[in-house]
Amino acid sequence: MHVRSILNVLAAILTFLGLTMLFAAAWSFYYSEPDLKGILMSSGITIALSLPAWFMTRGKINLSVKDGFAIVTLVWLAVALFSALPFIMTGAIPTLVDALFESMSGVTTTGASILGNAERLPHLTNGIESLGKGVLFWRSFTQWIGGMGIIVFSIAILPLLGVGGVQLFRAEVPGPVTDKIKPRVQETAKSLWIIYIGLTAIQVVLLSFGGMNFFDSLCHSFTTVAIGGFSTKNASIAHFNSAYIEYVVITFMFIAGINFTLHWKAMTSTRPLIYFRDGEFKFYWILILLVTFLIMLNLSLHSGELTHDIFRASLFQVMSILTTTGFTTADYVQWGSFAQISLLLLMFIGGCAGSTAGGTKIARIMVVIKYSLSEIKRLLHPRAVIPVRIGRQMISEEVIRNTLGFVLFYVGVFVVVSVMLAALGLDIESAFSATAASIGNVGPAHGLVGPASNYSHLPDLGKWLLMFCMLLGRLEIFTVMVFLSTLFSRR
Repeated sequence: MHVRSILNVLAAILTFLGLTMLFAAAWSFYYSEPDLKGILMSSGITIALSLPAWFMTRGKINLSVKDGFAIVTLVWLAVALFSALPFIMTGAIPTLVDALFESMSGVTTTGASILGNAERLPHLTNGIESLGKGVLFWRSFTQWIGGMGIIVFSIAILPLLGVGGVQLFRAEVPGPVTDKIKPRVQETAKSLWIIYIGLTAIQVVLLSFGGMNFFDSLCHSFTTVAIGGFSTKNASIAHFNSAYIEYVVITFMFIAGINFTLHWKAMTSTRPLIYFRDGEFKFYWILILLVTFLIMLNLSLHSGELTHDIFRASLFQVMSILTTTGFTTADYVQWGSFAQISLLLLMFIGGCAGSTAGGTKIARIMVVIKYSLSEIKRLLHPRAVIPVRIGRQMISEEVIRNTLGFVLFYVGVFVVVSVMLAALGLDIESAFSATAASIGNVGPAHGLVGPASNYSHLPDLGKWLLMFCMLLGRLEIFTVMVFLSTLFSRR
């Protein structure tokens, strides 16, 4: 490995992270909050440690494929660690494990939180709403920079990576196939961020029209487009009790769950219906409509009435869970077994490949389904050549092997961590759903970690396990595993 190059990129990104903490400090200064000192100290510590390291390791950047996997994993770990400083230094979350859990949940866009437990955090008498504006902004901002990816951001903004940027882009961009939309990786990253920032700005304006103040509009736009789910309110989106706001959030969750490459193609194409020529997109919106209809029908049969509120709540939660955002407008734990199982299964699926969503990704689910069907056909017609396609695109054997390996690894991690959480004292429902919500980067789960509760009561070992799942899920498992295998290999 090129250690100097790895340290240089890592230090550059952490220096940038320290500078972004000043945005949070600006909000604390504007509202004259005591958190200002702690945020400024966090920024100073981050810059003081990273800036000298960046200067001392300057030079030509040489990155191999192994270096790319190492940088992505180390950056997420380092950013999560330093992002916890504002929580600790302001006293909002004084314990290291809890602060790191909150920051890891932020940068991986998971949305699981430990905030809201009066026994563990007695100074937060009103839960999340007791936090200062600077800390709330930082909490949302960590999800925004983690949404599209800190590495993609650095490729777009920092001209430091040279040809090594290709290795980082391949390691970070989610999905079974990395589809560049520009010949140069830096141009691709810039194009993705133009879309990302544009969507965020549009949502801020639309939420402001719905009665949200600018601060709440900004924070919720950060966490919607990033598909993160952190809210400035204890009751999440339900706090605003507004159909308009809910439909705006639904719309942008839907958009953010689509492959961003497809967005770019739609923007630069003369064919506005290009979305409907994409097989993954078709599967995406049909699945949303189907599960929403089934849950709505199930709730209507139990309540004896079919109302707009039932439709709205069903659509919102299906969209939130499938895209792994994690916003809530209702306590779906009270919806009955059918709805809970349906939402739990959606946690495993996730959004489209190339989106900011978590989960296994719809493209992989389609590959597994179509490969299984092709194997059945081969049993009936042994000599037939049966290609696996998604839309018009034929899937190579390499991608199929990678997809099957990913799904098996995903399920294996889910089973092992679920059993370990059960051994720590969690009931089966809570253990299984907490693991699914963490590795899928969803956030709220079922049982003791449902939308009306939080993760604060879990033992510290359980939190470490779930943090590891968050990292695995955000970096598509193989990135972390390749790094660990390289780290501990004898060669």
